[in-house]
Amino acid sequence: MKVAKFFDASDTIRVGLVRENELFPLVMTDEIASLSDLIAHSTPIAAAESLQTEAAIEIDEQLRWLPPIDHQEVWAAGVTYKRSQTARMEESEAAASCYDRVYNADRPELFFKATPHRVSGYGQPLRIRSDASWNVPEPEITLVISPQMRIVGLTVGNDMSSRDIEGENPLYLPQAKCYDQCAGLGPWITLFDTLPPADSIGVDLQIVRDGQTVFDQQTSGGQMARTFENLVDWLARDNSFPAGAFLMTGTGIVPTSDFTLLPGDIVNITIDGVGTLSNPIIQG
Repeated sequence: MKVAKFFDASDTIRVGLVRENELFPLVMTDEIASLSDLIAHSTPIAAAESLQTEAAIEIDEQLRWLPPIDHQEVWAAGVTYKRSQTARMEESEAAASCYDRVYNADRPELFFKATPHRVSGYGQPLRIRSDASWNVPEPEITLVISPQMRIVGLTVGNDMSSRDIEGENPLYLPQAKCYDQCAGLGPWITLFDTLPPADSIGVDLQIVRDGQTVFDQQTSGGQMARTFENLVDWLARDNSFPAGAFLMTGTGIVPTSDFTLLPGDIVNITIDGVGTLSNPIIQG
């Protein structure tokens, strides 16, 4: 089941069910008044099915999507794929041993990524920093986590990264990762009673520049060195999330050092079982 946030014709923020090429606005109740309420429910799919729907809206380019987030924090995991470990060691000789050790350690790298106002949805711009010269998207399977720290669904995540800033000094990681329009989520959440196996979740990154594809690469969740459950277990230790959380699970696709995003690029990230998140790139 796919649930989304969008603006309706009256500019009201709504929640709806996505079915093929149609969007069905949900009639919310006092008990289930928001997307967060659905995510927090003990049975989110059943809760969504219990709500009435309004007439279908055809999904087209005029539909104004919003990121599928209310008040949740966005966190991210690093160096969960071998390719990410290699790339991080290449970008920073000083921190190479740190990245090598965390890939094999019991404790993962987890970091705060974004508050809701820094998150962009489908079709909304993502930003490259004005003080960075080497910027890349990071396509990531993103876990949708309830306040009880249960994984209830997946969405597509883009963990934008300024690699030159992080490479200069690993202590600059927050600046390389967390800034206005630094994170993409969407186009919707796919709710699951049981998550599919990680190795069945394919990830595709395509970057389009001036109408031409300049980067296209694939990986899958099966290439991860850690399980989704392991990452959530570490995130929950001595930490609470009253509204739930989103956890980007790391990237297995990293463009080479001679590639950087430019303003006007279009980043398309497709995750099997979820959909495609598309964002234009701006700077400054």
